[in-house]
Amino acid sequence: MSSGEAAAYELVWKRTIASQMTDAIGSTVQVRVGGEAADGRNAEFTAAGTTISHYGFRRVYSEGTDAEGGAGARPNGDSERPLPAVTEGDRLGLEGLEPSGHETSPPARFTEASLVKRLEELGVGRPSTYASIMNTIQDRGYVWKRGTALVPTFTAFSVVRLLEQHFSDLVDYTFTARMEDELDSIATGDGDVQPWLRRFYFGAEVPVRGDDGSSNGEESDQENAGLKAMVGAVIVARVGRFGPYVERGPQRATIPDEIPPDELTVEAALELIDKPNDDRVLGEDPDSGLPVIARAGRFGPYVQVGTAEDTGKKKPKTASLLQSMTLDGIDLDDALKLLSLPRTVGADPADGTPITAQNGRYGPYIQKGSDSRTLDSEDLLFTVTLEECLTILAQPKGRRRQAAKPPLRELGNDPATGQPMVIKEGRWGPYVTDGQTNASLRTGDTVEQITPERAAELLQHRRERGPATPKARGTTRRKSTTTTKRTTTKRTTRQKAAS
Repeated sequence: MSSGEAAAYELVWKRTIASQMTDAIGSTVQVRVGGEAADGRNAEFTAAGTTISHYGFRRVYSEGTDAEGGAGARPNGDSERPLPAVTEGDRLGLEGLEPSGHETSPPARFTEASLVKRLEELGVGRPSTYASIMNTIQDRGYVWKRGTALVPTFTAFSVVRLLEQHFSDLVDYTFTARMEDELDSIATGDGDVQPWLRRFYFGAEVPVRGDDGSSNGEESDQENAGLKAMVGAVIVARVGRFGPYVERGPQRATIPDEIPPDELTVEAALELIDKPNDDRVLGEDPDSGLPVIARAGRFGPYVQVGTAEDTGKKKPKTASLLQSMTLDGIDLDDALKLLSLPRTVGADPADGTPITAQNGRYGPYIQKGSDSRTLDSEDLLFTVTLEECLTILAQPKGRRRQAAKPPLRELGNDPATGQPMVIKEGRWGPYVTDGQTNASLRTGDTVEQITPERAAELLQHRRERGPATPKARGTTRRKSTTTTKRTTTKRTTRQKAAS
């Protein structure tokens, strides 16, 4: 038998024998001694002693002596030292003073075992749910393990504070234990689920009684608020066409990009919803009589006629501000001009197709049917004439791309082709070209120090290499696949023949 097995056997034997023995009997006495210090201050000292008259089971087993980490009195220990015989009023002589310190330790952190024991004491959960509870609090980052101890995280403190602040009744230990008893009664058929759910969500309702104590059949206000009263107006976070936002009834507010999802608390959502907006009423639209509002949107400032409530929940008419405009500087006339877009400039005399001036995503432009041209200035949206539109539309449509960058250096003519050599900035770095052949600069070549001779040498090397030949990747893969299939077929045939 090993030493560990022997210790376990001894512990079991001692506890078994001790459980059959009589209780220990003793008395504890405390004595307080007072005196006057040299500086005139009063001092009081305390001494305690325990006298065991009958040890009983402690003759075999005692906590703190036989069990490691146990707590309790030890036979003949310091806490059981008997006090001298003294009576009240005796004068005691001081033989000496020995100062000693006493430090207390905080309660030990919960382990999985001690937490389960605490849940059992509170009546929370069931034995079948304890394992899932331990896994959940760790998987969701509420605790992390240091050895066997469960250390809470900042997320746990934040969640607990939120729950205690808004749902104090629901997270109360007695409520949880009581709710499980009620659910058990529903499961056994002793309770009805519909009334229970109604009380849980809407709260307990009591009938209104008259002066004589009789009920008139009406229901009074809720005596105990349910979940609906605790939650109040529901606040939800949604993702819409223009990004995420929070919503409380008809109120909405955009969620800024700098707020991560896990930091969007109820308080932060309420702050976003209740935050005053920068909407500014510019005046009244003369056609519809609705207010003209200047707003700051997700994609820039814009003006709007009325709101969704004013227009019967239809999308109000909007128009983006020009680059030269600001929310603070725009007035009603500017807003009405923007809202008048697109502007019909006129009709093409040749075929009668209308030509319009519009402000689009990429700037101002004119459009005739499916054909469009970009305008050089936003001011032309309101001043361009039909003749000018026809002239612009008669020009070939240019590509929407950046202008070519000027060369970095000019190196003279290439001796082989006679074409001018220049250095340009490419996608993969600077290169030299004569207009027909391109050659990247090598390691050690710089734009500032490269000579015309070196540039001509690089171009000549590139010509000698010839054009790059594309690899036939598809053909190679098909050949490889065919070879593999044939080999597999041969092997299978051989195996059958051998068998």
